[in-house]
Amino acid sequence: MVNREEIIERVRQRARRNFSLGYNCSEAVFEALLGELDLDLQQDLVRLATGFGGGVGLYGDTCGAVSGAVLGMSAVHGRRTLPEAEGHEIALRSKEQLYGRPGLYRIFNQLPNRIAQDYGSTLCRDLTAEWRDNWLCRDHALHCREIITDAAGIAAELILADIEDVACRALGLNVEGLVDEAAP
Repeated sequence: MVNREEIIERVRQRARRNFSLGYNCSEAVFEALLGELDLDLQQDLVRLATGFGGGVGLYGDTCGAVSGAVLGMSAVHGRRTLPEAEGHEIALRSKEQLYGRPGLYRIFNQLPNRIAQDYGSTLCRDLTAEWRDNWLCRDHALHCREIITDAAGIAAELILADIEDVACRALGLNVEGLVDEAAP
């Protein structure tokens, strides 16, 4: 039987190979997650990731590898339905589903925080600034391939992890400035 670490490594290597085959950053990660983790999605959905390459159509915002990883993670951990309630209670239950402990944002928040910790940013324009004048060079491709490999591995780890554990972890850096402690 294949263990968790072997699956994660297969995802990492498939994403790495995908990039070498011509997939963009986002497609490479998303396809690897779809292909190796049996996410119950059709393989042709990789096209959903195309526009995220180069930080959304080369705009330079969130790294496409991060976006592809989030797409794969959402296939497993994304909301399938909104909480059942009426009136103001819907917003309160939705907030708890996303922000609570357990809470879905706690899962997804780990990915960009780990990439930023390892690479200094999650913005494509920052990650690739060194190659702005020579975008299609080998060194740039090799650098992006490493980010792709790592993003795929982190996503696979979070997909395969115990949901109760990862959904209760403390939030890292976030747009709301929320700070909390790890679960007891």
